[in-house]
Amino acid sequence: MKNLHIDYQGDALNFHSASLLAKGLARVNQMQDPTIMAWHKNGDQATPPIYDGADPDSWWAKYGAGNGGKLEVCIGDEFQFVMMDARGYETLGAMPLRNLSDAQGNQYLCFTPMLGKTSNKPTAEACTSLDGWLADQY
Repeated sequence: MKNLHIDYQGDALNFHSASLLAKGLARVNQMQDPTIMAWHKNGDQATPPIYDGADPDSWWAKYGAGNGGKLEVCIGDEFQFVMMDARGYETLGAMPLRNLSDAQGNQYLCFTPMLGKTSNKPTAEACTSLDGWLADQY
C-alpha cells in the first residue's frame, strides 16, 4: 500500500475537512474517484467497534487494506485514511431508506416504497427500530 502524509499545521480539523484534504491528495496521486475505506483519529475519545483479538490502534488499517484500500493518507498527526479508487464501480443512486422518529422520539429505519414518499409517520410494515445493529441513513 502506498503511504502519503500531509504535514498539516492549520486550525484544528474535523472529519469532514480532513477527509476533503485526503481525497484531494488522492486525486493528485492518480485516483480519479477516491473513496474512504477506513479511517482513524488519534486521541479520539470515541470508542471504535472492538473485535476480539484485534488491536484497536491498527484494526482499521487492516480492514481498509483487506477491502480494496490502495492508499493510506495521513493528515498531520491526527487523521489517517485508507482509500481506494471507486472509478468503474456502479453507483447506487438514491437509497430507498430513510430515518424517521415517532412522537416519543424513537428512531426508525424505513423502507420508502412501502411507506410512501410523503408519509413522515413510521409504520410497523415499513420500518424497524434503530438499534446498535442498524445503520443511520441521515
